[in-house]
Amino acid sequence: MTTTFETLGLSQPVLQALDMKGYTVPTPIQAQAIPPVLEGRDLLGIAQTGTGKTAAFMLPSIDRLRESDNQVPFKSCRMLVLAPTRELAGQIAQSAKDYGAMAGLKVHSIVGGTSVGKDRNKLHRGTDILVATPGRLLDLIDQKAFRLDGVEILVLDEADQMLDLGFIHALRKISELVPDERQTLFFSATMPKAIQDLVGKYCRNPIKVSVTPAATTAERIDQYLFMVQQAEKQSLLEMILKGRHEVPGKLERILVFTRTKHGADRVVKKLAQAGIAANAIHGNKSQPQRERALAEFKRAKTPVLVATDVAARGIDIPGVSHVINYELPNVPEQYVHRIGRTARAGKDGVAIAFCAEDERAYLKDINRNTDAEFERLSLPENFRAVVEGVGPTKPAPKQQRGQRVQPKPKAGTRGGQSRSHGKPRQGGHGSGQRSEQRGAVPNPVHAGAGDNAPRPAGKPKRKHPNRAGRPNRSGGSPGAGQGGGGNHGGGGRPQRRRSSGGGGGGSPRG
Repeated sequence: MTTTFETLGLSQPVLQALDMKGYTVPTPIQAQAIPPVLEGRDLLGIAQTGTGKTAAFMLPSIDRLRESDNQVPFKSCRMLVLAPTRELAGQIAQSAKDYGAMAGLKVHSIVGGTSVGKDRNKLHRGTDILVATPGRLLDLIDQKAFRLDGVEILVLDEADQMLDLGFIHALRKISELVPDERQTLFFSATMPKAIQDLVGKYCRNPIKVSVTPAATTAERIDQYLFMVQQAEKQSLLEMILKGRHEVPGKLERILVFTRTKHGADRVVKKLAQAGIAANAIHGNKSQPQRERALAEFKRAKTPVLVATDVAARGIDIPGVSHVINYELPNVPEQYVHRIGRTARAGKDGVAIAFCAEDERAYLKDINRNTDAEFERLSLPENFRAVVEGVGPTKPAPKQQRGQRVQPKPKAGTRGGQSRSHGKPRQGGHGSGQRSEQRGAVPNPVHAGAGDNAPRPAGKPKRKHPNRAGRPNRSGGSPGAGQGGGGNHGGGGRPQRRRSSGGGGGGSPRG
């Protein structure tokens, strides 16, 4: 007998919503999880990513909320769903709105990176279903803007990461604020043994539903491996994205994973320099930036998205053709979540891993803790030459035209000659050089000084306009340098004191 949503015991409003979405046959995790959740039992569900875990806990929970028909609590919620990332929280909230469209339930979501005031206002009257990230939820609780005393159902999606060290303290605080009489549901793609021990403290005799063994990769994903040096990964990525080196599968939407936020930004910057449009998504990006990057990726406007593991739990895009692990994760279970972004909704996918010499230990852990089977791919021909900058896929550097341009000589060189070119100076102090070029009698000052004459002053010292008529430092008249006997040949700028010059009317500096 074929299992359908109707045979699982779901109500008519939920069945109508599923029919509008085009869903008729439940997935294995949904078929096993829905009946015990409808009975009110605590549950621990393990299934591969992309197999419908959200519907497995949302569909029966909507029916339970309808049957209890309790009033919406003031500044609280009836069902609380905690998610580790903003993207995943948004997708769960949208699914709740779709599945509960006919049930008349209010659904809201709150995540970090948005206005706290707006979140406070929309939750003032309470809500039926609230999807939240732990940080923003605790912010509202600390501000006395929200309470958890009305929670009937507590759900943790991606429970292994929620219970990991980064979220354990927030979860403990939240678990102290929710009522003891509640239903608790844990769902995740992976569930290490240490995490299972923690789950036992928060659930009461939970039913364990496991469709596949923990940390198992999807069967429809073909996995490949490049052994490449760390410094050569960027060049290899650019060659693959530009089609200079063929890889299995047709490149449509490519999701590239790095371990760090700065590494993701660095990859995007270098791809832009190579003429490849890409966006980055990680924890340092604001919520509008992350939403814009995901929207462009979904529309294939920017078909390359570089992300950290924060996005491995929240990207549900059917059209991801390739997942490239630019850097291998140091936690084997994260590898399952990364490659699970492809081969969704029954489609096939390709996962490619770049492994450097210092990442062999990570690769060994992935092979030991998962069922990953990699097919080794060879590097492009003449790859070393391409990396060094000369090769069949990169043009040779342009030859320099002519010699290097010499810097412009400073004003005032000995004997009126330029130090670099040996030509007479143009426009020097006085008119001696111009006279020599025309064959005229040279300036008597330069003629008298000879070759041992000191270099003339460059730019004369500018006098303050308010000092007109006042004596200068040496006590002489301020106009002594203009028309006095210190300048041979009449009026001009004051000259430096020279060893052979006649007259002392100039303004001495020595």
